[in-house]
Order: sequence, then C-alpha cells, then structure tokens
Amino acid sequence: MKSFLSTILSIILLSSCASFPRWSDSPEDCRRWEEGFGKDIVTGVQKRLSRNYICVEYPEVIKLPSYMELLKLPPAKEKPVVAVYNFADKTGQRKSVENIASFSTAVTQGATEMVIDALKTAGDGQWFRVVERNSIDYLVRERQIIRSARSDYAKSTGEEIENIQPLLFAGILIEGGIIGYDSNVLTGGRGARTLGIGFARQYRQDIVTISMRAVSVLTGEILLNVQTQKSILSYGSGGDVFRFIEEGTQLVEIEDGVGNNEPVTYAVRTAIEAAVLELINQGHVRGFWEIEGYNENE
Repeated sequence: MKSFLSTILSIILLSSCASFPRWSDSPEDCRRWEEGFGKDIVTGVQKRLSRNYICVEYPEVIKLPSYMELLKLPPAKEKPVVAVYNFADKTGQRKSVENIASFSTAVTQGATEMVIDALKTAGDGQWFRVVERNSIDYLVRERQIIRSARSDYAKSTGEEIENIQPLLFAGILIEGGIIGYDSNVLTGGRGARTLGIGFARQYRQDIVTISMRAVSVLTGEILLNVQTQKSILSYGSGGDVFRFIEEGTQLVEIEDGVGNNEPVTYAVRTAIEAAVLELINQGHVRGFWEIEGYNENE
C-alpha cells in the first residue's frame, strides 16, 4: 500500500513539473537539444528531456523580432508623408468555440491602429510622417470649431482673423488588411495510459496572413506590395490517475494539466510590423526612398 501511494505521489510531482513549462520567445532555447545531438546521442537525449520551453516562431520575412528591427532601423534621408484610412479584417473568420455559435471575430479589429503604430515606430519615429485619416471627420469638425471661435473673437475685438494652418496631405496611401486566418494548419499529440495512470500532450498551430501595399496618391499606381504571415501556437499537456484501492472499496482520482495559447493580437501585430519593415526595404531597393547609411552588404 505504501509503495503504491509513493508511486502516485511521484507521478503527481513529475506531472506537475511537466505541466508548468517556461515560456520562451527565443528559438535558441529550443535548439539546445539539437546542439546536444551534434556531440553524441546521450548528450542529445539528456538535453531533449531537460527542455522545458514552449517556443514562439518569428515572422517569416525577417530573422529578428520585428519591433526591435523597426525601432533600430536607420532614419530616412527624407521622411515620406503617408496616410492610413483603413486596415480591415477581411478574413470573415469567427472565433472557434465548441458547441456555440460565436459572434466574436477570430482576429483583432484594431489593425489600423497597429499599422499606424508600426509606421511611427520605424526608425524610432524618424521614418514616416503619418497624417490622421481614420478619424478625419472628427478632425475636420474640430478645425471648423477653431475657425468659428477665431472668427467670433476677431469680430468682437476688431482684430484680423488668424487663419488656421492647412492640413498636411499625404503622398502615399498605406492600404491592405488581414487577409487570412487558417486554423489547425498543424496539429498533433502523444499520450500513454496503463493501469489507470495516463499522460497526454497536444499542440495546434494556426496562421494569420497580412497583405500591405503602398499606393501613389498622384497617379493611383500601386508602388509596393508585400505579404507576411505569422504562426499562432497553442499547447496543452496533462496527466491523470484513476484507481480503485483497498480491495476496490476506495477510489483515487487525480488530474493535472496546463495549456498555453499564443495571443492572436500579438501575432497580428508582429506580422504587421514585419510587413512595414519589408515595405521600407523594398522601397529603398526600388528607389522610392533612401535609408540613411544603408549598406547593401549587411
């Protein structure tokens, strides 16, 4: 009896350790076991068994995290003036919920704000001059209020009306949207059970796809067009014990598990930042603007 209880306690402790892995945004943490196999099989197996990380993949367009790449980008020699009217969700996908007709969307509806943020992040704010167009109605109304207030003040004081500065116009429109959300692109798992003791592990991968283009305001020509995609990782593991003891008169049932889901909003934002970075690089290569201090050999 004591040995049986000791076995159960050991399983609980082991399953608890396995159920709370560390989250890692660095693929290097998950490549250590591959480096171990480069030495010998024993080292490789040891590193594989000691790996307690869940790894998040980076966007495909770039090798480094997109936000830091944008932030550290050299400034433009001449900052282009751009406008973003709308960057919509064009997937038509609804959030997956079992046995429920969900009206929640699968991806964020705030992609326009993410695009503006990525444009302003580029070069630590030294790349684009972004003009407000998403809430242009509110901006125009506020300017009308200013004109009316200045006109009334000038009439009451007999002073000359101080004109409001004209709006800055954009030379380039940034358009596009979230064009794809593919669920269950990659799924898998493994498990085992014997004598009422079992353990299972499952994972799932979705993909979100972004399309972004730069359009000339003067000619309407599409100057640049890029597409990026980002995987979304979901992971879960758990174990359980179901046994009758004391000649079948007592029941022991224990369950333990944990799950990790990469935020969809994080994936959309990362894909958008990767698209902005690729747009800048393509524009430099095609001569639409110039990155200061750019070295083609880097």
